[in-house]
Amino acid sequence: MKEHQYFVYILECSDGLFYVGVTNNLDKRFDEHLQGIDPTCFTFKRRPVILKYYEMFIDIKQAISREKQLKGWSRKKKIALMTEDFNALVQLSKNYSDRVSFDNPSKILRQAQGDKQLNIQGDKQLDIPGDNLQNS
Repeated sequence: MKEHQYFVYILECSDGLFYVGVTNNLDKRFDEHLQGIDPTCFTFKRRPVILKYYEMFIDIKQAISREKQLKGWSRKKKIALMTEDFNALVQLSKNYSDRVSFDNPSKILRQAQGDKQLNIQGDKQLDIPGDNLQNS
């Protein structure tokens, strides 16, 4: 009985975005991405693409599960995986609140809307031009 092979792969598109996919023939699928076979494909208007990373599986269910997992990862976490930066991967895999050090008196906090940053030093909040938050 022939053993099947499945691949989960990450492509980097010409605009810098990542595409995560799964296939049973990596060479053929990569060539299809390069040629732009399917105009509805995410990578069609983002060619050329570069194969940055892949993993091989013998069980399609595991491959699909891994594809879904990688699709849910942040860009930083995908880069850590692709560059084999396992220390960063471990840190990025921790719960966000576990990664933030609250004993540092100088922090940068994100405002939920508008992605503006507030610089907090001790109990004093610094005003940022154009910021609609009020000091408390």
